[in-house]
Amino acid sequence: MSAIESGMYQLGWLDQFSRGDTPLHRIDPRAKVLATFVFLVCVVSFDQYDLLALAPFALFPIALASQSGMPGRELWKRLAAVAPFAVLVGALNPFFDTEAVVQIGSVVISGGVLSWMTIIARFLLTTSVALILIATTGMAGVCAGLEKLGLPDVLSTQLLLLYRYLFVLAEEIMRMARARSLRSFGSKGMGPTVYASMLGHLLIRTVARAQRVYNAMSCRGFDGRVRTMRVLKMRRADWVFLAGWSAAFVVFRTVNISVLLGNLITGVLS
Repeated sequence: MSAIESGMYQLGWLDQFSRGDTPLHRIDPRAKVLATFVFLVCVVSFDQYDLLALAPFALFPIALASQSGMPGRELWKRLAAVAPFAVLVGALNPFFDTEAVVQIGSVVISGGVLSWMTIIARFLLTTSVALILIATTGMAGVCAGLEKLGLPDVLSTQLLLLYRYLFVLAEEIMRMARARSLRSFGSKGMGPTVYASMLGHLLIRTVARAQRVYNAMSCRGFDGRVRTMRVLKMRRADWVFLAGWSAAFVVFRTVNISVLLGNLITGVLS
């Protein structure tokens, strides 16, 4: 399986998983979107050296994955696909910030290493929650929830169509890559000139394909708004989900649970 086909499979798997029927799948999209928003704001608001303070926030993605029945291996595969970006973002920190900030026994940790680990921890927390949100709600549900929360119709429709356009673009890329592979012998047809020509043809083919898709949607009554069969209604369980997790995030943000537990354990052992 090529890298493009693997990427398509991963995106398609998220859509397929969103059709499940678990308590988390049945939570109103607005409750999940708002809880995720509070989670993201709290996580990114920490200082660059507050690595331990981020630890309690791991409870949220773990609980969501467990409640939805999402296989941990599938989640890790998708995190690993984009992890190199997060690793590269802070890769130079240890070279510029060499001041020691933490000492554990004889091991001294510099500020650069600590901030690098904090960047990776933030990436794992925020990306895993975003993936679980899409996997348990679906992009159509997320856009419907955002629209109900006040996002303009045009933006929610554009966001949904952009997501769908990724599948159209990837399908055309797979066709062209397969055709190029069948017509290549050895290294012939693999140079940059061929790829530049393919990019031009790819733009023309995807624009033409998008136009045909739009014409088909217009023939079926599309008037600029994407309507879903599901009627969104906040129930008691949705309010409990939103209020409970939001309160927990505020507590995690204001109280350093990791240090508190560490002092408690140290006091008991001493």
